[in-house]
Amino acid sequence: MCGVRRCLSCGERFSPRPQNPGQRYCGKQACQQDRRRRWQDEKQRTDADYRDNHRRAQRDWTKKHGAYWRAWREKHPEYCERNRAQQEERNRRRRSAVIAKMDASEADLCVPSGVYRLLPAGGGVIAKMDAWTVKIDVIARSYADGASGGGGLQRLDVMGREDAGG
Repeated sequence: MCGVRRCLSCGERFSPRPQNPGQRYCGKQACQQDRRRRWQDEKQRTDADYRDNHRRAQRDWTKKHGAYWRAWREKHPEYCERNRAQQEERNRRRRSAVIAKMDASEADLCVPSGVYRLLPAGGGVIAKMDAWTVKIDVIARSYADGASGGGGLQRLDVMGREDAGG
C-alpha cells in the first residue's frame, strides 16, 4: 500500500489504487476530468504535433457541422444577449481607457526650448551613429489652451542625423 495522499484537484485525502502507485488524483469524476484537462493543456503547450492534430480535427469537425453554432445560438437567445451585453461593456471600457497621457509635459517638468541630442535608451553604442539633433519648441499654455486644450511640449522638429564622429 502506498499510503494516503491529497488529491491535486480537490485537496481531499485518498488512498491510491495498488495498480497505480503514482496516482495523484482521487477517483471522483470531477477530479478525473480535471486531471484529463490539465494533461491536455500541458500536451497542447509542449507538443507541436499534438497541437497541429487538434487544430486539424477541429477544422474537420467544423466543416462537417458548419451550422451547429448558428443553431445553438438560435436555441439559446438569452446566452447570446448576455454575451452581447458583456462584449459591449468590454468595448466601452477599452474605448474609455486612456492609452497615452495627453498632458505628460506639465509645468514642473518644463523643458526649455532649444536644440538637443536624442540618443536611444539603453545605449551601449560607442560610436553614436543613431543620435539625432532636434529642436524642441515649448508652446505657452495660454496659446495651447485655445488650440488644442493642452500645453507643454508641442512637437519635435528633426534637424538631422549626426555623423559618427560628431
